Amino acid sequence: MKKVIRMIDIAESLNVSVVTVSNALNDREGVSPELRAAIKKTADDLGYKYTVNERITSKIENRNIGILMSERFVGEKGTFYWRLCQETSKELLKKNLFAINETLSKDDEKAGVLPRIISENKVSGLIVLGQISRSYIDVLTRYDVPLIFLDFYDKHYNVDSVVTDNFYGMYLLTDYLIENGHTDIRFIGRLNATSSIQDRYLGYVKALMENEICTQDSDIPKAINDRDDNGITLKEFDLPEKMPTAFVCNCDETAFRLISILRARNINVPEDVSVVGFDNFIVSDVCDPPITTVEVNMKAMAEETVATMLKKLENKKYRAGRKIILGKTVIKESVKKLN
Repeated sequence: MKKVIRMIDIAESLNVSVVTVSNALNDREGVSPELRAAIKKTADDLGYKYTVNERITSKIENRNIGILMSERFVGEKGTFYWRLCQETSKELLKKNLFAINETLSKDDEKAGVLPRIISENKVSGLIVLGQISRSYIDVLTRYDVPLIFLDFYDKHYNVDSVVTDNFYGMYLLTDYLIENGHTDIRFIGRLNATSSIQDRYLGYVKALMENEICTQDSDIPKAINDRDDNGITLKEFDLPEKMPTAFVCNCDETAFRLISILRARNINVPEDVSVVGFDNFIVSDVCDPPITTVEVNMKAMAEETVATMLKKLENKKYRAGRKIILGKTVIKESVKKLN
């Protein structure tokens, strides 16, 4: 049986420590260029099998990966996008890569100003988190850098993306409301804000049509905006005078705000109106009542994004397409059973 070559075998051949071998093979600091070259040559001569991570990152001079996020998605510590950014950063670190975050201002996005992490050659790959305008995607795609969209996609560009299953998740959640006797259901979310909101709205519409609550375009209830044209959350929502029995919100933060608005009008959830959200983020539990929602698997999204980036760093022609990560319905206390 052929002997498996380990780092200790390389270390003993050159009379150096295993730590030195590890640092050299992973291009860490603390090893001279001459010794690094000798260690890598010995590893190859002995037939040392690199892990996928070692094999890829050993070829990369710059192991920094950029995470770019529009300022409209950058909230206080603990928000959904902040957490997703942190999960991605942690996953990069596991793979011996390092995250450099940059916030894209509204003015720079409109003017097409390139991120400094790209213009100053700080990163070897870029993850765009949240959503950016098509005019700005045009700017980014002119540059030869591996690019991945996280939590959004755009079919007009040949850019890999990783998203949660927005359509099916919201379809199941709306169907859950219908199973509980709700037929007068309104959707809250600005449809042109993100591809995620659009897909969630379409899942909501499918559930209504499948249950014959609406059958044609004129029957589909109009979505209620939760943010302005710049993506900033509105303080008040334009709610109907006659309340529906249930609201489907595009995210938990919108559901949380809606419940506060309803409470100020002496409308109780779920006694008077039922409310559901999406994400299963912190606010869904701290809210009173806790919000029935769809849990987004942020860890799996981060893992898939980083795995795709590693493959793109190894082979610039690699294309993963659109990867969809499944979520799950989480039943809490914000829905009243009517039947």
